[in-house]
Amino acid sequence: MFALGILLNSEAEAKQTMCVFDLLGAGGDVYAMMKDYRLEATKWGADIELKSYTDERIAAEDFKAGQCDGLSLTGMRGRQFNAFTGSIDSIGAITTYAQMRDVLGLLSSPKISSSMVNGPYEVVGVTPLGAAYLLVNDRSINNLPKIAGKKIAVFDYDKSQAIMVQKIGAQPVSADITNFAGKFNNGQVDIIAAPAMAIKPLELYKGLGTKGAIIRFPIIQITGNIIINRAAFPTGFGQKSREYIATHIDSALKNIVKTEKDIAEKYWVDVLETDKPGYIKLMRESRITLMTNGIYDKKMLGLLKRVRCKHEPSSFECALKDE
Repeated sequence: MFALGILLNSEAEAKQTMCVFDLLGAGGDVYAMMKDYRLEATKWGADIELKSYTDERIAAEDFKAGQCDGLSLTGMRGRQFNAFTGSIDSIGAITTYAQMRDVLGLLSSPKISSSMVNGPYEVVGVTPLGAAYLLVNDRSINNLPKIAGKKIAVFDYDKSQAIMVQKIGAQPVSADITNFAGKFNNGQVDIIAAPAMAIKPLELYKGLGTKGAIIRFPIIQITGNIIINRAAFPTGFGQKSREYIATHIDSALKNIVKTEKDIAEKYWVDVLETDKPGYIKLMRESRITLMTNGIYDKKMLGLLKRVRCKHEPSSFECALKDE
């Protein structure tokens, strides 16, 4: 009994360090959200200290090395810790924010909790960061044939991006989240993919200039992940955390939509309706190839398809069984 008391007290008194990636460091919106999260986590028995990072790669490496007990980063980089949640950000898999709301709501269900765990790691929250759109430095680049041969920044740690770029005949240029904006703004690449929330802080208007445009057709949905080393946190922490994060989905999506609407209309270019089916087919084929190659998780792609078909039951893909 005495030993049990010591064990319980040590768990209650244990402190955890959370590596938090935010491009703007401790002054950014993600870090601010994590400060609120830290306060809430005290109710679940955690005592979290936040550690700010402006380089996502270093944050992930420090987490793997055990220098942090938890980690906040993008879902694409988080795929190495959990392919299930890391596949939410798959190409063209979520086409509307209504679909995104449904997907993220499902992740808070206890029925799906086993999929949130991978070895020592557990995903304890997934937040929406917005759809990524193609930003081009010349608005005449408005269809696939015109993209061929152009230079597109791709994150070197995400194999899916380079595969997709090569598939459409463009030239992938290796980049990471710390320098892709600079490459676009300096003219080293013609095209990048980014969410609306990144445009102002990364000064992407410089890259757009007077000729550029934002193509109003979502390529992927970017997410943020909160991941922990389960051994460092109290029992049951993960489920309580996911349920808490789920209560903030609607407000997060509302902010994303507002950010998109705040971008001047002159920058937006719509895809021709006649071109959309071809893009949808291309992205679907790419997802299946990447699933076959073990990059995307099959269970998650199946879940995403069910959500798409709930919203668009007449879609051609709903009768197919290969995703």
